[in-house]
Amino acid sequence: MILGQALWSSLPVPSLMLDRDDVITMSNPAAESFLNMSAKSLIGQKLWEKVMIDAPLEGPFARARKNQTSLFVNDVDVGSGERAPMLCNIQFAPLQGADDTMIVMISPREIASRINQNHSRGKAAKSAIGMAEMLAHEIKNPLAGITGAAQLLSMGLAPEDQEMTDLIVEESRRIVKLLEQVEQFGNLRPPILKPLNIHDVLDRARQSASVGFGAHMLFVEDYDPSLPSTVADSDQLLQVFLNLLKNASEACRDAGTIRLRTFYDASLRVRRSDGTQARLPLQVEIIDDGPGLPAEIADDIFEPFVSGKENGTGLGLALVSKLIGDAGGWISIESVPGRTVFRISLPVAPENTLTGDN
Repeated sequence: MILGQALWSSLPVPSLMLDRDDVITMSNPAAESFLNMSAKSLIGQKLWEKVMIDAPLEGPFARARKNQTSLFVNDVDVGSGERAPMLCNIQFAPLQGADDTMIVMISPREIASRINQNHSRGKAAKSAIGMAEMLAHEIKNPLAGITGAAQLLSMGLAPEDQEMTDLIVEESRRIVKLLEQVEQFGNLRPPILKPLNIHDVLDRARQSASVGFGAHMLFVEDYDPSLPSTVADSDQLLQVFLNLLKNASEACRDAGTIRLRTFYDASLRVRRSDGTQARLPLQVEIIDDGPGLPAEIADDIFEPFVSGKENGTGLGLALVSKLIGDAGGWISIESVPGRTVFRISLPVAPENTLTGDN
């Protein structure tokens, strides 16, 4: 029995066990993580009330149960009241030796496709940033000349005419600041990777946000205190968290809630450019209850110059993606009206790098 429970808990695929009335009797940790719900809130509840499946499955499932056969459903959206839908494959199968007991296994497809998309996105971003850096350097010189000429012209104008030259100077300086942001991508130092406690960095970001741009927000901490150390650049990771908290705060203009959640997910792996696999089990989620991203830009939000803000440059999230990628991590987003989740996945620090002061 103990071995069976260990195997059940170790299954990397989100899995649920149902009784004859379609009531959930068991859930494994992968299912709880995927559905963003605890075992306590799942067990004893009807499957169809807790798991939202975008397909009319009650009839086919009832027939599969009656005939004690398996049912496979591919490419359907699966979610819950606590998480946005994700494209999945689902398998319903009878449990051998247990009458009327069915197992539901949910295989998310979106993680793999997003990782591939992230890899391609990184290549495209580097190309776009390289081109932008070159253009920024070339544009700044003539802008300096335009600014100087406008200032000289203003000396010989009447005060009422100086408004136009002042506008030229002001707008030229604004463009220079934007170009300097673009150049920042190429001037970033390589990350200094050291073991660190994720919660220490999160707390620094939260404290800074709560007295500044996020003063109108309620911050809720949902930390896993047993989370091991990661390996990252502390300053750059702080910059990432501040950027994401600023985005969340600006999305909720008047008031709102930002939830900071950390947890362990042993199933997440990504493939490096050299073909080897990396485990990224440490998860950080920054969740806001704002209006969500416009659907037309949701898939490209980490691309340079793509922004959901009226006057946004589209560089903040591109910088976040670059910093996380340089540290060997992965970032993704899920957004629906009322709930936007930025999820950062990071590696565990190797044991031989840990010291007593981490």
